[in-house]
Amino acid sequence: MKALLILLLAQLCSASLVPEREKDPEYWRQQAQETLRNALRLQRLNQNVAKNLILFLGDGMGVSTVTAARILKGQLQHGQGEESLLEMDKFPFVALAKTYNTNAQVPDSAGTATAYLCGVKANEGTLGVSAGVTRDRCNTTKGQEVTSILRWAKDAGKAVGIVTTTRVTHATPSAAYAHSANRDWYSDGEMPPDALEGGCKDIARQLVENIPDIEVILGGGRKYMYPKNVSDVEYPHEEKHRGTRLDRRNLVQAWQDAKPPGKVAEYVWHRRGLLALNLSRVDFLLVKFPFHSGMWNPAGQEEGRAGITPCLLSNLPGSGGGRIDHGHHEGKAKQALHEAVELDRAIGLATRLTSTQDTLSVVTADHSHVFTFGGYTPRGNPIFGLAPMQSDVDRKPFTSILYGNGPGYKIVAGERENVSAVDFAHADYQAQSAVPLRQETHGGEDVAVFARGPMAHLLHGVHEQNYIPHAMAYAACIGSNRGHCNAAARPATPLLLPFLGLLLLLC
Repeated sequence: MKALLILLLAQLCSASLVPEREKDPEYWRQQAQETLRNALRLQRLNQNVAKNLILFLGDGMGVSTVTAARILKGQLQHGQGEESLLEMDKFPFVALAKTYNTNAQVPDSAGTATAYLCGVKANEGTLGVSAGVTRDRCNTTKGQEVTSILRWAKDAGKAVGIVTTTRVTHATPSAAYAHSANRDWYSDGEMPPDALEGGCKDIARQLVENIPDIEVILGGGRKYMYPKNVSDVEYPHEEKHRGTRLDRRNLVQAWQDAKPPGKVAEYVWHRRGLLALNLSRVDFLLVKFPFHSGMWNPAGQEEGRAGITPCLLSNLPGSGGGRIDHGHHEGKAKQALHEAVELDRAIGLATRLTSTQDTLSVVTADHSHVFTFGGYTPRGNPIFGLAPMQSDVDRKPFTSILYGNGPGYKIVAGERENVSAVDFAHADYQAQSAVPLRQETHGGEDVAVFARGPMAHLLHGVHEQNYIPHAMAYAACIGSNRGHCNAAARPATPLLLPFLGLLLLLC
């Protein structure tokens, strides 16, 4: 009855969903003309040398996720949603990136991270190495290491940073600094004996040793930095947060010890410590929060973001984005989309803190998911709501958001579950899927690449994913492709980000 009432109301209200101004053809003509004028302005290309590079990476943020997040953002602002603009939507140049791995049609986050950070496509599950490396085989790694744009920037004298809402040792951020035949070798406690005997290093150790002068590292995964069974400083009684290292090393201490004399290296493990820092007096910053399995929630997430923003993000613009992927894997679209909106807030903050004259900002994703929304929903339909129709097969309602596969597949009394009997607006609701899986899978379609700033026009059309860091490096005159960098290049305006020449906001 509840579902029938909702469907009836949707039909009755559909005529009133169109804003009055949109009924006038002149509204659309004027909008198109303004868009045309803006497009014509782009003929004057910004060919400045990029003094700053910012890469925003929404893990699993496929095009359908971008569209749904746009609608959610608008509805959170009490609009209908469809007419809303994400901050990334305002970037003038857009491309598509082909995400396949060298051995996989539908990719994983490690192979894709190697592509858009190191400029080389790789096999699934491998980090910072060429396709000559076989997953799990340590002995195939030597001589196959490839460096990332973070390394190129550091070699050019830039300050660099990594900010993530997941583990810093997770596949996506770790391709910036690590070379590994397996993305899951977070510490030596997760490595098989043959890999340890073969001399391969775990990812947490590589974070400290491979590029010891990364100015800013912020993310989760604290336990991989400490000896096995050492209690966590914040959660001393929780076994899941205890250290995992077999070599008994304290990598936080090793990180501090590796800094040059006279330089201030601050390690922070709690929000209060972060807020108390005077960042203008800090040369190196390591922020290691515990990694929680819990996802977005309307109360806790906002408090966490608000606490970080005024202190850290005045220098490091970014939060959100890393766990879009986790929400989708669990079939929890509400969590994934709210995380995408958080990422967009970070993009907006970075936009306000930087200039298009000297800062190239790029927003993209590593891969997509089998996430969709449809069902002929009317304008302004709640993005987490029901479609305005019932199935003409089983005569039951369905939510607009659905997954191709995943944990939301449920059969009740031999039939598809009736969603009108559950709270489909709950944060933990798992949207129905066509195929039962414990974890929903990635999607194989192209992902969008949004670009703004110097040389942003280099990101256009359809590209292989590994092209992205080469275009960014060209814009900043770093890496190997610098033949175009000469005195004739128009100088950039002063550095606006105190900490950064390159910032990677990754998952």
